[in-house]
Amino acid sequence: MSQPQRSAIAKIVGASLIGTTIEWYDFFLYTSAAALVFNKLFFPTASPLTGTLLAFLTYAVGFLARPIGGLVFGHYGDRLGRKKLLVVSLVMMGGSTCLMGVLPTFASAGVAAPILLTLLRLVQGFALGGEWGGAVLIVSEHGDDRRRGFWASWPQCGAPGGNLLATAVLAILSATQSDATFMSWGWRVPFLLSGVLLLIGLWIRLAVSESPVFLAAQEQAAAHTEKHVPVVEVFRDSWRQVLITIGARMAENVSYYVITAFILVYVTTGLHLPKGVGLSAVLIGSAVHFVTIPLWGALSDRVGRRPVYLFGAIGMALWGFAFFALLDTKSTAVIVLAATVGLLLHGAMYGPQAAFFAEQFPTRVRYTGLSVGGQLSSIAAGAVAPLIAVALFSAWGSTVPVSLYVAAMCVLTVIALLAARETRGESLHDDDVQAETAAVSP
Repeated sequence: MSQPQRSAIAKIVGASLIGTTIEWYDFFLYTSAAALVFNKLFFPTASPLTGTLLAFLTYAVGFLARPIGGLVFGHYGDRLGRKKLLVVSLVMMGGSTCLMGVLPTFASAGVAAPILLTLLRLVQGFALGGEWGGAVLIVSEHGDDRRRGFWASWPQCGAPGGNLLATAVLAILSATQSDATFMSWGWRVPFLLSGVLLLIGLWIRLAVSESPVFLAAQEQAAAHTEKHVPVVEVFRDSWRQVLITIGARMAENVSYYVITAFILVYVTTGLHLPKGVGLSAVLIGSAVHFVTIPLWGALSDRVGRRPVYLFGAIGMALWGFAFFALLDTKSTAVIVLAATVGLLLHGAMYGPQAAFFAEQFPTRVRYTGLSVGGQLSSIAAGAVAPLIAVALFSAWGSTVPVSLYVAAMCVLTVIALLAARETRGESLHDDDVQAETAAVSP
């Protein structure tokens, strides 16, 4: 890759990473707040565990909207371009998060408070459903075939980057304010901060160029008379790839939310430790996660997507049991270690994921297929993971069922990966040409 090409892809990667970090900051800020304060502010009449379950139910609503967002954004992203839809998703996410910062609580607005909270969470989920696929693709389709795993892994860093930012802001406020002040108005500050991040993200994202792979495919499509309906085509021609995408994300999604969201519940409610212990573990683990995701992506360029992904899934199935045993020591250092190793194994799945999934679909339906497959799995996995974990722990009084749950999801992911083809080094252009040729053949 020449120096001008390297500079161009670095600019695209930077814009995509900043955008995804802001979007995930918004999304994870809600996750942390649901575990720490929303149960008391919006569901104060329930018991602590029940209030947490109700708070996580509003959290799960955001996941229900993600496949719809993926479908809508994917369909129009495959027709109009990646860049336009990425700008729209950023505005929707940032705006809804800002409004959360001025919401009335149950004490002042009664039942209207959790209803408004749920509606804004729906907008968040809808926006994020379209963000992930577009951000991944605009980098994948700009980069070269040989190093796609590395370049495409950078937008994935937006998840730990956003979680790191959200957790850091909450941890700083929690450490510098009394519990009463934090519960009164301090929790609103991180949500209002999203407005500033939104302006920064828009300024950077508007400067990126459209995907050259998409523009080439658009020119090819203009030469044909058949109507291009991505949402129909992806389920008709690429349903197998959609199923593989869903299955491959099960372990990655479930393990991530158990490590970063349920840990806050378990540390405070189950182990009766200060909330700062769980926040510190997630904070440090997310920092290591952020740095190592591109390393896993680069490794997938050398040894293949599937071997790296399989290592992460199998490792997570085993670590799910060690994770809680380490938490039970109640040692802050050991708890940090548990979260950090868990997120390292998660990174082995998350790093090569972007390139691996993008390489499964032809360009004409890539945004739709990637978004629909990725976001449908978010309902089956991420949306219910904290709910199931809390319910299992509440019912059994033990974390063993939670570990078994994580292991079962890892088995599903291994099956999906074994059913997928290895895609390292494949040309996205060539894949699209083959798809276009098949589409117009008699």
